Amino acid sequence: MAENCVRKLFVEICNAKNLMPKDGQGTASAYAIVDFDGQRRRTKTKFRDLNPQWDEKHEFLVHDTETMESEILEVNLYNDKKMGKRSTFLGKVKLAGSTFAKSGSETLVYYPLEKRSVFSQIKGELGLKIYYIDEDPPAGGVSESDQKPETVTPVAEEKPPENQEGKVAEVKEEEKKEEEKPKEEPKAEEKSSENPPENSKPEESPAIEPEKPAEVENPPIAHTEKPMKMQKAKSEAEKRGDLSVNGLELRSLSNDRSRSAYDLVDRMPFLYVRVVKAKRESTEGGSSIYAKLVIGTHSIKTKSQSEKDWDQVFAFDKEGLNSTSLEVSVWAEEKKENEDQLTENCLGTVSFDLQEVPKRVPPDSPLAPQWYSLESEKSPGNDVMLAVWLGTQADEAFQEAWQSDSGGLIPETRAKVYLSPKLWYLRLTVIQTQDLQFASKSEPKARNLELYVKGQLGPQVFKTGRTSVGSASSGSANPTWNEDLVFVAAEPFEPFLVVTVEDLTNGQSVGQAKIQMASIEKRTDDWTDTKSRWFNLVGDENHPYTGRIHLRICLEGGYHVLDEAAHVISDVRAAAKQLTKPPIGLLEVGIRGATNLLPVKTKDGTRGTIDAYVVAKYGPKWVRTRTILDRFNPRWNEQYTWDVYDPCTVLTIGVFDNGRYNRENDAGLKQPGKDLRIGKVRIRLSTLDANQVYSTSYSLTVLLPTGAKKMGDIEIAVRFTCSSWLSLIQSYSTPMLPRMHYIRPLGPAQQDILRHTAMRIVTTRLSRSEPAMGQEVVQYMLDSDTHVWSMRRSKANWFRVVGCLSRAVSLARWFDGIRTWIHPPTSILVHVLLIAVVLCPNLILPTVFMYAFLILTLRFRYRHRHSHNMDPRLSYVDFVSADELDEEFDGFPTTRSGDQIRIRYDRLRALGGRAQVLLGDVAAQGERLEALFNWRDPRATGIFVVLCLAASLLFYAVPFKVFLLGFGFYYLRHPRFRDDMPSVPANFFRRLPSLSDQII
Repeated sequence: MAENCVRKLFVEICNAKNLMPKDGQGTASAYAIVDFDGQRRRTKTKFRDLNPQWDEKHEFLVHDTETMESEILEVNLYNDKKMGKRSTFLGKVKLAGSTFAKSGSETLVYYPLEKRSVFSQIKGELGLKIYYIDEDPPAGGVSESDQKPETVTPVAEEKPPENQEGKVAEVKEEEKKEEEKPKEEPKAEEKSSENPPENSKPEESPAIEPEKPAEVENPPIAHTEKPMKMQKAKSEAEKRGDLSVNGLELRSLSNDRSRSAYDLVDRMPFLYVRVVKAKRESTEGGSSIYAKLVIGTHSIKTKSQSEKDWDQVFAFDKEGLNSTSLEVSVWAEEKKENEDQLTENCLGTVSFDLQEVPKRVPPDSPLAPQWYSLESEKSPGNDVMLAVWLGTQADEAFQEAWQSDSGGLIPETRAKVYLSPKLWYLRLTVIQTQDLQFASKSEPKARNLELYVKGQLGPQVFKTGRTSVGSASSGSANPTWNEDLVFVAAEPFEPFLVVTVEDLTNGQSVGQAKIQMASIEKRTDDWTDTKSRWFNLVGDENHPYTGRIHLRICLEGGYHVLDEAAHVISDVRAAAKQLTKPPIGLLEVGIRGATNLLPVKTKDGTRGTIDAYVVAKYGPKWVRTRTILDRFNPRWNEQYTWDVYDPCTVLTIGVFDNGRYNRENDAGLKQPGKDLRIGKVRIRLSTLDANQVYSTSYSLTVLLPTGAKKMGDIEIAVRFTCSSWLSLIQSYSTPMLPRMHYIRPLGPAQQDILRHTAMRIVTTRLSRSEPAMGQEVVQYMLDSDTHVWSMRRSKANWFRVVGCLSRAVSLARWFDGIRTWIHPPTSILVHVLLIAVVLCPNLILPTVFMYAFLILTLRFRYRHRHSHNMDPRLSYVDFVSADELDEEFDGFPTTRSGDQIRIRYDRLRALGGRAQVLLGDVAAQGERLEALFNWRDPRATGIFVVLCLAASLLFYAVPFKVFLLGFGFYYLRHPRFRDDMPSVPANFFRRLPSLSDQII
């Protein structure tokens, strides 16, 4: 347990719905048993009720707050039998501690009941509220006098009824037996998940269950350390034994990430110099000193301090060093009398041979700094405290050190981790308004007012439809809408949601209401509707009350707010923490380096250069490597990890040139530039084999207004670790998005608007970080321009469709070759296959699936051994014209001249004309079929009626197998028995009328 707080977990069992009848009479008498951290609670029994309502709150003590996330809360439902038989199982719910919410953020969540085995018949949902509270421990502990009531009073305070006194004695005897046989406890724990404890008999009063003494379940804080340690050791042993059952091996893997933090990348040697402080023999007041480090052409100074220590660490890339010696000198800045300039005096120098510097590799302890005497002829007796060692980027001091390859301590070039804001959908239901008071009381009678309601959350503004007031069609003086307005809310929320009623006729506001975001209720599903409320409308100073409005507002936690394109989604979790499932795997990405990068800017106006860094995005976590300055073959060798909740997600990696550091205008003010795109890589996790390292070099291709350009290559190492194959396979059978997306779906147009709104929110929040992540970087990573028209993308999608249909076309050509007897032996074999299929139709499906099994099994050895990259040929970037590229990079609305717009418009009209003809032909085929049944052509329909009568008599007299054989042989007949002209059915169908002749 943490020493600074006592954490208590509260589990409120509200109700259950649609339980499976288990008593043989169409009902069930349900009760719940809750197990957490070695503690057990039991609810009352609700007799003969398939939708029981408990509303009971149970309290648990969290023994160790640090490991609460790895604990499992298990709630088992049983049907209480009256005749002393074993209670039957109704379902269970298992929740990881990572889904518990803090007090104040809890909501009612309905969890589907899980089966105990494959053959269990379970259905229904269980409604729970789970939250925890951190309390301060008592100041002086607990005395012995206070401890005694804790161990004695639980049974006495509960005052069980008379029919339970014997039961209390039985419980005490059982507890004594359990104390005598502690080895049997784990077995009893396992059995308790299948069967309820015997001491909960249904014929006795289920309202109160005698609990174990308090020192067993909730030990006081003042207990001795030995029993506490024994209990902790016992609980940890039970946790380790339950890991395979609960499927939480990932937590232990996640906690030990530091063990393999750099196993996917190369170890980079760095020379570390830690300068702590200096000691002068004779101190002069007011003078400040600094240390200077020189290695060949590399020279760097520490801060200038007068009384404080430096305590700075410098990391030099060993590959960039051009000398074998390190020279550390200490300088004093002194100001002489009657002079304004500072003079620098060297206090001494100490040198180190880099070949004799000790090496340090974590987890070794940090190297202790030592005092070194400074050699100086003018001022002897000075010392400096420092430490020098050779290490790697895995050293703890690397992140905060001055780094030679990234420009030192520049914030814009340091490695950082960013988190996207947590997004919610805010649903505002506008019901109606009452008692509206306008500026002129006679105005509504003189004319019909058209009102609408406008909701505003930050920069987001959405409006309802129009409603007339005072007209005969409205039927009431109180306007009614019953419309939903959905916003995207980001934590921390905006302070107010502003709802305004406006008059469309004169553009004036009737009144507005401000709703505090902190007062809005959260919900996780559609089982319970939030309560609607009335809000007063406030006008100007002269009209403090202008009516009231009826609203229903809630934060939807059952949705996942999409903030990226749907085809490259990287996170599918719901907004509510209570609905989050445990991760199924771990994604590790090693960003090694890049090769053959092209220059994108000039340095000193003479030569080209590039300052490259990498951004990786998966889920809400963004990582940014350090910027390697002025290198065309940078080596980052940084490794990052993410928890994986769904395997069918995409990792996005982008490379950029840093243009946001060391930018100053003519006035000397810092003016950040923009980061340039170098290229992007996407890796879909479902294409990776589990527990295997993929180390691949990906080509970086960027699309510019001048065309596609290869900017270099990047080397990435990826490993997707999965500890439970069962959870991984089970994820393929679950819906991609949370339940609310299917129960109460959002429209495609509304979803598209909300997605772009979420993109803007994420872009704005990340650009306000320090150091900021540029808007151009976030938009490029999120593919925010996928909705913009592009001739190139249209052609690419068209050829994708053609590629999908090419297999069907190839099959049709192969069958046409059989039909035309190009290869007679194959045609004969097909005739034999047709006879076998007709005579033995029960072999059709087994044969088809066996062929599919054999073909797919043989193709397994030819599968791709490496992860896929973005394909320039599939993207159609090599065959696009300059004008089409210029159109793609043009903004919206356009900024081009009228001649260019006219050319593009004519081109679009030509494409639209082809699509128009194609749509007309497709519609004509369906209209001909409808005309056949609507007697539009009486003769054609009459012929069809006669043919239907003849066909009915023919199929009545001829067996169906004979018809299939005859039709198959006729269709596969030899070409010498064929005619080159169209068949009779085709001629008949083409002569049917369509509605094309009625189009104006």
